[in-house]
Amino acid sequence: MKILIVEDNDRLRKSLLDYIRDEGYAADAAANGEEGLYKALNWDYDLIVLDVMLPKLDGWQVMEELRKSNRDMPVIMLTARDQVADRVKGLNFGADDYMVKPFEMDELIARIGAVLRRNKGTVNPLIKVGTIEMNTAARTVHNNGQLQQITAREYALLEILMTHQGEVVSRDYIYEHLFDERDESISNMLDVYIYKLRQKFGKNYLQTRRGMGYIFAA
Repeated sequence: MKILIVEDNDRLRKSLLDYIRDEGYAADAAANGEEGLYKALNWDYDLIVLDVMLPKLDGWQVMEELRKSNRDMPVIMLTARDQVADRVKGLNFGADDYMVKPFEMDELIARIGAVLRRNKGTVNPLIKVGTIEMNTAARTVHNNGQLQQITAREYALLEILMTHQGEVVSRDYIYEHLFDERDESISNMLDVYIYKLRQKFGKNYLQTRRGMGYIFAA
């Protein structure tokens, strides 16, 4: 899953990037509304964390342009203003959630997970394929009832594949949602993570469709 953070406060933007990446998400950032809108229109994000008070274009303008362009990725808006009218305005503009600063990072992560699940049409955090069970709320994976030790990036790849279980997922789609701006050279990184998942869960679950991508199925 890949998230765009649009926040003009340098310290908060860096904290958000670090925390969200530590949770296993890929994340890009923008320091103003104009840059954020450009990235949101030109790259594929699963969710946007969008501050309201931004230079160049404010959060309301970014939201308006996104919806005009039929970009329907979910948005969590951030603001320092705890006014009912502002929350209502954000939701009416198409925001999926609204958080007032200051907030706890753990709460933001929980809300990101909840919004992503709702956007996929389910509130159940459990995904099961054969003996493998993923809890997207706790961000854990069990196999045959045993908790598996996997890295954040391995978890992110497995989540992409399991949420599309039984479907062929192209390499381009995985690259777009698994890697972010910090990954300078990704030519063979996907092959490395595919290999690691096969080592941990077996080759039968994760199959290659030559020239098409990968399929994860029991």
